[in-house]
Amino acid sequence: MPYKSFEEYNMKVTDDVKTRYKNIIKDLGEDASREGLLKTPERAAKAMQFLTQGYHQDPVEILESAMFKESYNEMVIVKDIELYSLCEHHILPFFGKVHIAYIPNGHIVGLSKLPRVVDIFARRLQVQERLTEQILDCINDTLKPQGTAVVIEASHMCMMMRGVQKQNSTTTTSGFRGQFEKIETRNEFLKLIGK
Repeated sequence: MPYKSFEEYNMKVTDDVKTRYKNIIKDLGEDASREGLLKTPERAAKAMQFLTQGYHQDPVEILESAMFKESYNEMVIVKDIELYSLCEHHILPFFGKVHIAYIPNGHIVGLSKLPRVVDIFARRLQVQERLTEQILDCINDTLKPQGTAVVIEASHMCMMMRGVQKQNSTTTTSGFRGQFEKIETRNEFLKLIGK
């Protein structure tokens, strides 16, 4: 089976990370034995394992599990894919939408596999720029389509909650391969996703 629900936690990792979180809570000046915080270190340890489960999943395997021979050779777009990730600089969330397109070259892929690829790469410590390239390259290298396009629009809590504290800022990154490097194909894609 190429993937599974990640609700099983490595107990050694959970215990190690739990101890670290407990110490962080104490170091910040809070009482880690306070009722509301008693289970927080364990919950945080499990949350971090869930939010970084992408390190233990193979996106190529996901795509290859649902590739089908098909003669269709027009643009396929899956847009508005929800994205939740953690900034590697501050371990704060960034979130938004991913738009993916590809032009098949003899093979199509099950549509649900594209959001799964997004999740695998997003559930790692990330920067948006690398995330864009990883999704793009994985789809392009695995499906070998005529072209691939990825656009990510995200809001970063590290810019909103701290630092410059700009509440309405969004960051857009994009990547294009093959036929999408042609301006007319790229413009068609951007128009279809409303950009």
